Amino acid sequence: MKLNDLYTIGERMEIGSHTFTPEGIVRFASCFDPQIFHMDAEAAKHSLFGGLCASGWHSCSVWMRNFVDFWKSETARLIEAGKTPPTLGPSPGFKNLQWLRPVFAGDTITYGLTLIASRPLASRPGWTLYTLACDGSNQDGTQVLRFESTVLGFD
Repeated sequence: MKLNDLYTIGERMEIGSHTFTPEGIVRFASCFDPQIFHMDAEAAKHSLFGGLCASGWHSCSVWMRNFVDFWKSETARLIEAGKTPPTLGPSPGFKNLQWLRPVFAGDTITYGLTLIASRPLASRPGWTLYTLACDGSNQDGTQVLRFESTVLGFD
């Protein structure tokens, strides 16, 4: 079964949410993006952002965590319903990543995806390349990130 047999192209699905805590922001940043506005709440007040905010890589990593959890749950749900979901992954890449607004400590980001295209690979029977529009919006409904991803599916 293909993703486009299961989901309507162009329809957005919520895949989960996450609240960014000051401790989580600093923990991620100290390992992967140690810039002052991700590391020190007081110093961040005097930065371009005006407060402690998550690394864009942190917000994207949480998108990925939510996607993996969503797909695991969806796979179980589809199997229970008697359907055979495709096996997904890996991804050959993404493009057009945009961090549109800062994600501040205390923000809850709701993540989503939209299936925008599906293409069988002529060179690999049973393989499909899916294109997904991926996004995240804060508790006010303001989009904070978006990117376009591709993922391989094996039917």
